[in-house]
Amino acid sequence: MATIAAQPHILAAPQSLSRSLTLRLLPQTDPRPALRQLRDAWIPSWGVFGMGEPLIRALGSSVSGLRTFPALSGPACSVPSTQQSLWLRCGGDNRSTLFDRSERVLAILASAFAIEEVLDSFLYAGGRDLTGFEDGTENPKAEAAVEAALVSAGNGLRHSSFVAVQKWVHDLARFRSYSTDQANAVVGRRIQDNEEIGDAPESAHVKRTAQESFDPAAFMLRRSLAWATGREQGLEFTAYVESLDRFERPLRRMVGLDDGVVDGLFTFSRPVTGGYYWCPPIAEGRFDFSLIGL
Repeated sequence: MATIAAQPHILAAPQSLSRSLTLRLLPQTDPRPALRQLRDAWIPSWGVFGMGEPLIRALGSSVSGLRTFPALSGPACSVPSTQQSLWLRCGGDNRSTLFDRSERVLAILASAFAIEEVLDSFLYAGGRDLTGFEDGTENPKAEAAVEAALVSAGNGLRHSSFVAVQKWVHDLARFRSYSTDQANAVVGRRIQDNEEIGDAPESAHVKRTAQESFDPAAFMLRRSLAWATGREQGLEFTAYVESLDRFERPLRRMVGLDDGVVDGLFTFSRPVTGGYYWCPPIAEGRFDFSLIGL
């Protein structure tokens, strides 16, 4: 395999703990000095960094393929857009590491950016959703993962990626009220052995998002993690793609825009945020910002 100049945490398995930071650009502020400082200080092993369309526009630049996350609605469900300027996820094996990394990043960016949201997440039960179902079963592997997640060509674009990020809030009490058969039907897999159910209803999540059923196929590299506070819990859905169409086509089907059938996930869960971000490639150990003139 040729040398991959992508941010390494895109292709790597998630670490046990993560902290996501979503930031907005302060009005009438030049973000260039802060971005240059972050470029020089950031260590690729810290995590993943992405830039949203509002920031790219403020720089007077453009990134082919990047757009603002769409707000969608379907029968009895909706998907909000909370697009911001920056999203980054710091990973680590302990909370001290996450705290130190995120505090350093925030200090660097403070002159031009303000915090919109901080979300601490974790790898639950070896990679399961809080419902107990395995997450990311259909993730592509090896070369297929590279093809799905990384842009293959273009000066300043090659080996970059686009990421779709959503915070889903689960009603676990409602989900736990389902019988095993009802829960399996919602997902389209048996929780006992993760086997796909051939005669699952059309609303089953597996059928709504079957990646090979789209033309072209919509394979994506999911790196989702669980989150929980004392009052709420859910999933930080994170998918890396070489084209945002790979994520958006399944999302539109989930809310019933293709055929009026809504994904069963909406019976117990709902997204409350949504953003698209461009994750620049790495050159000589630093972010390659050449595409946006930095």
